[in-house]
Amino acid sequence: MTEPYAAAGGLVRVYPPTTPPGMIPNGAGLVWAHGGGFAGGDLDMPEADGVARALAARGVTVVSVDYALAPTPPEWAESLGVPAKDGVHYPAASDEVIGAFRWALDSELSPGPWALGGASAGANLAAGAALRMLADGGLTPALIVLAYPTLLAVQPEPDAALRAALDADPEADTFGPDAVRGMYENYLGGPVDDAPLPAIPGLATAADLALFPPTLMINGDADELRVSGEHFARTLAAAGRDIVAVTEPGTRHGHLNRPEEPACAASLDRIAARIAALPPDSNPRIAARLKMSGAPEAVDSNADASAHAPNLPTEGSL
Repeated sequence: MTEPYAAAGGLVRVYPPTTPPGMIPNGAGLVWAHGGGFAGGDLDMPEADGVARALAARGVTVVSVDYALAPTPPEWAESLGVPAKDGVHYPAASDEVIGAFRWALDSELSPGPWALGGASAGANLAAGAALRMLADGGLTPALIVLAYPTLLAVQPEPDAALRAALDADPEADTFGPDAVRGMYENYLGGPVDDAPLPAIPGLATAADLALFPPTLMINGDADELRVSGEHFARTLAAAGRDIVAVTEPGTRHGHLNRPEEPACAASLDRIAARIAALPPDSNPRIAARLKMSGAPEAVDSNADASAHAPNLPTEGSL
């Protein structure tokens, strides 16, 4: 079967690879969470369905998560021209992303390692889920993929160059301090000061990230959320983790939701290449299966994977 289908009681939509076997030699999979400010988005938006189909066409098995959304308050609804709706607060969506990842591991959909990633708010959910799984001492992803992530509720000021780019492009200047804090308060259902670390992963210290999985981060160019991504990437580097952080040139926030832009395909190529470079035994559950079957002993999935990293462009790398 190569057509997408619902699974896990409707929590996920599975996208089998649509390429001949062997295009991704390690048989890897990706559990993916769309964005939408924690309160919007769905499995049919380009950032979900389009991304999943494009990666499946590049040989990756994709599990797209239909996680529960935060409320749409009346004032948001009026400004966006959408109906107000009730919703849930943290940790509901985080629980579902973790559940989807564990379901994917147990499903045997893919014989290779499993990555976890997302875009914007979905990237927050992916990073937070990884922190929670590490704290639980349980299974962790072989790779974290963060596309233009939001990781801080209170962001540092952008540098002069980014500020100038945002001032020159008012349509890109949509994530100022008040908007971002309000988004997080709506997601949390309360003040950001009381939030647990996995809800705001950018607050993690180097010690918190000492075992964080290898990470690919793709930031938007004219995107104020880039400051939170760059902050997190610096902390990962300080922790000695495997982090490749790239700013996709010429992009505003959300370019994976605009497949007509060339940068969308460029980012998808980066993601597919990094997933293809994962060692086949780099996922903890897969490693256990290999060991039980008498295969060579598996490596630590959180070990430095730099030897396996593809030759990715490094514009904006940290």
